[in-house]
Amino acid sequence: MKQRARQRTFKINRIMRKTTFLMLALVCATTVLAQPKFNGLDMNMGNLYRLSDAKTRSISPENFTGEKGKGGMADPKDGEKLNETNAAQASRDLGQGWKVNPFVRIKPGETFTLAEIEGPGAIQHIWMTPTGNWRFSVIRFYWDDEKTPSVEVPVGDFFAMGWNQYAPLSSMAICVNPGSAFNCYWTMPFRRKCRITMENLNDQEEMRLYYQIDYTLTEVPADAAYFHAQFRRTNTNETSDYTIADNIKGKGHFVGLYMAWGVNNNGWWGEGEIKFFMDGDGKFPTICGTGTEDYFCGSYNFDRDGQYKEFTTPYAGLHQVIRPDGTYRSQQRFGLYRWHIMDPIRFEKDLKVTIQDLGWRHGGRYLPQKSDIASVAFWYQAEPHAAFPKLPAWEELEVN
Repeated sequence: MKQRARQRTFKINRIMRKTTFLMLALVCATTVLAQPKFNGLDMNMGNLYRLSDAKTRSISPENFTGEKGKGGMADPKDGEKLNETNAAQASRDLGQGWKVNPFVRIKPGETFTLAEIEGPGAIQHIWMTPTGNWRFSVIRFYWDDEKTPSVEVPVGDFFAMGWNQYAPLSSMAICVNPGSAFNCYWTMPFRRKCRITMENLNDQEEMRLYYQIDYTLTEVPADAAYFHAQFRRTNTNETSDYTIADNIKGKGHFVGLYMAWGVNNNGWWGEGEIKFFMDGDGKFPTICGTGTEDYFCGSYNFDRDGQYKEFTTPYAGLHQVIRPDGTYRSQQRFGLYRWHIMDPIRFEKDLKVTIQDLGWRHGGRYLPQKSDIASVAFWYQAEPHAAFPKLPAWEELEVN
């Protein structure tokens, strides 16, 4: 009897183990089948191992279309043709395939198309090294055949170099490396088409531009919004209440801010509060900061031992301090950035962003200043977007 009972128990346990194994296998298979197919976007160290049907492409002067198997085809035997074989002379002893057209020349007053891409897909990285006055070169992005650009910014300000002077910057969204190598890592999805142009506003100097635009052709999620960036400048700021962005209409989220701040007075200059008016806010905003250096993730005037301390981090920084030199640089100038990558500011209908231009004066009183301020606001939103303010002419863009 005991032996039969043990045999029955053994059989029951074996059946239970098989049943448990089959159930676990079914759960694993269901989980794998339920997992959405990876589209090659949203890259990070946690998903770098995943395979995808996305196609990687890149546009540069050596392959203007980004087509498969079409890079490096320029031939120095064709002579130095503008923007076809610009380095033909240098590669004349080596021949086709040897760096024949690595850059483009953009003539004074000319607008050059850097890229035209048929979607769906997303830009994942941009590298470039513009020459000349960075305030006089305007980069524009157009999504899905729109007539007005979603990005319209002087190229230096777009890469947080608004003072036309190099400063090292290492962050998640923008990196600027020696010497004057501009890198952008904002993800920029599009569904039908992407067009990128560069306008040379300089009426005297030709612009030489090396560049590369790295993108992925893949399915874009239904909830993907479009990337926007808008430039503004006030010199001098007569109201001491500077507008960073206004008349943003639709649903989206604010993801970053760069400011080029030129100070015209002595003393600490960054006491002003940043304010985010969203979704019908009136006189008072929903989000109100406590001070300029606080918003840019610093504190107490960015001061250690009586000196401004530059810093550059993944999400915020005071990466540039230009000090008077006693001759031709007469004013203090600052470059600051704040990326809302981990804390985007979401809005449903509308958004306006301002910051006070405020310092200190006699008797511990606040001083409304009249600074030279330029800014770039970065955000994502569903199209269509409201029209941008007209970009200033070169006379109002110039650093002076």
